[in-house]
Formats: sequence, C-alpha cells, structure tokens
Amino acid sequence: MDTSVTPAAEENVWGGGNKPLGASYGKMMMWFFIVSDALTFSGFLAAYGFSRFKFIETWPIADEVFTHVPFFHGNYPMYYVAFMTFILIMSSVTMVLAVDAGHHMKKSKVVLYMFLTIIGGAIFVGSQAWEWATFIKGDYGALETKGGRILQFVNAETGERAALGDFAASIPDVRQEHLEQNGVWYYGDESSLPTYSLNEVVEGFKSNPNILIRTETLTDDHQKTMLTREESLEKIEDAVLVVEGANLVRNEYGSRLFADFFFFITGFHGFHVFSGVVINIIIFFNVILGTYERRGHYEMVEKVGLYWHFVDLVWVFVFTFFYLV
Repeated sequence: MDTSVTPAAEENVWGGGNKPLGASYGKMMMWFFIVSDALTFSGFLAAYGFSRFKFIETWPIADEVFTHVPFFHGNYPMYYVAFMTFILIMSSVTMVLAVDAGHHMKKSKVVLYMFLTIIGGAIFVGSQAWEWATFIKGDYGALETKGGRILQFVNAETGERAALGDFAASIPDVRQEHLEQNGVWYYGDESSLPTYSLNEVVEGFKSNPNILIRTETLTDDHQKTMLTREESLEKIEDAVLVVEGANLVRNEYGSRLFADFFFFITGFHGFHVFSGVVINIIIFFNVILGTYERRGHYEMVEKVGLYWHFVDLVWVFVFTFFYLV
C-alpha cells in the first residue's frame, strides 16, 4: 500500500487541514508555547508561595510597600497597582476587538484597536519600570541587625512610619570623610554609601523619645511588632548598618526574599509584556501596509492576541500573589 504523502496533502497538514483542535499550525504552536510558559510561571509562583509560607512571620505587608502614586505625595496603598492592572486588562479588551475586526476584514478598526493595545502595554511597562525604581529607592529607610533582621521606625504620637531623615542627627565629623571630593563611596560591608551613617541614625534616635522601633516580625493580628521605648533603646544596639530601599541583598521592608521574588517574577512578566508590545508594533505596521489584507485573513493578529491574553492572565495571578494575598 502506498503510504507516501503528496505535496498537496503535506501542505494541507501544515495549513491546519487535518483540523487538530480546529486550529492552524501557527495557532497550535502558539498554544504549545503558552502552555510551556504557563508551567514556567507556575513554578515561579509556587516557589514564591512556599517561601512566603516558610517566612510568613517576617514577610512584608503589601499595603505598606506599594503605596506610591506618580506626582502625588502620600499613602495610597495599592492605588497605582490597581490602575496598572486596569490598563492591562483593558488592553486585552482592545485586542479582542482587533481580532474581531480582523475576522470581519475591517482594516481601519484593526489599526485602531491594535494601536490602543500598544498604548496600554506601553503604559503598563512604563508604570512597572517606575514602580521598580521607587521600590529600589525606598521610602523611609531602616537598620539591619547582626542577625540580618530589619528594624523600622515609628512616630509614637501618630503611629505612622518615621523616615530616617525625620530624626537622624547631623554629625559633620562622621560624614566629612565620606564627601564626594574625598572619593569615599562605600562602607566596608555595604554596597553603597547611604544617606545617613549608622552613628547619625542611632544618635538621632536616642535624642528623640517619640521615635520607637518596630521589628519585621508579624503579630497574631498581622501587624508589625512594636517595641516600647526601653526595648527600642536596647534593640538598636544590635544594628550594624543602614538599609535604604530594596535590592537582591537587602530590603528595608522586611524579608530579602520578598525583594528577590519581586524583581525576578515581575521582571520576567514585564519582559513578556515588553516583548508583546514590540511584536504588536510589528504586526500593527504590517496591518497598515495591507500585508494581511492581501493574504485574505488576519490570523497573525489572532495569534499575537493569544499571547497578549496569556500575558494578561499571568498578571492576574502575579497581582494576586504579590499584592492581594
């Protein structure tokens, strides 16, 4: 029996003629990529979940970390993150409209909705970059103990966090040797020179009785443990360096693992969004040039749309794990 495949039959297979799940070869390959990428993100989020469970008593409180809004000063917990999420979800809606317009061969509407999708993705990526910069810079500053624990400061009268600049003493003799013209940029065990030296923070704390210390350890009602003035004076003697902001080594908000996972997972997702924006721009210009109009279909827009919806769906899980839970 002749089992050879004719060129026509082979072309039919590669064009989706055998109807594997009713999808063309190109869409099937996109689905394979999405499934494999979903498994990758699942592994990352599972690792985050296990680490958070293991160090739950020192895990930062999201409402106290993500409180920033561009051009506004104040405490706005989760507002800007909610805005970013809304923008990304709406970009998924415009992508659906672009795909639908492509099915009806309406080039002008595909151009419009693809453009709106690109703008939404660009806003999200830019917002994420701003959030990274703010997280790295930090808000208040803290001290790290010999055991690697974080000590934060609170105003006893208002109950609000106190920044190092609110109470740190100015000791010219201590800071003079660290001036730029002297070429001293580092302490021995720190990555860069902080705004205030350890001595300035300690002396300023001792001279301000309204400043208390709270540790990174959570109480039963999920609040940071607040120390009395006497306990605070005793605890500050364990401090060995000043911590400002967050990086892969230290984190003023609490457990350093939180910062590690934040940079890795949100960065990995941000790379996906950025890649999606670049691909959307390429497809956008192909639509304008009439490439898909001449082909007689807009399947490429649909394939890119599958990737874009996947990126949006992943963000829903990242948003839930990092910001809501």
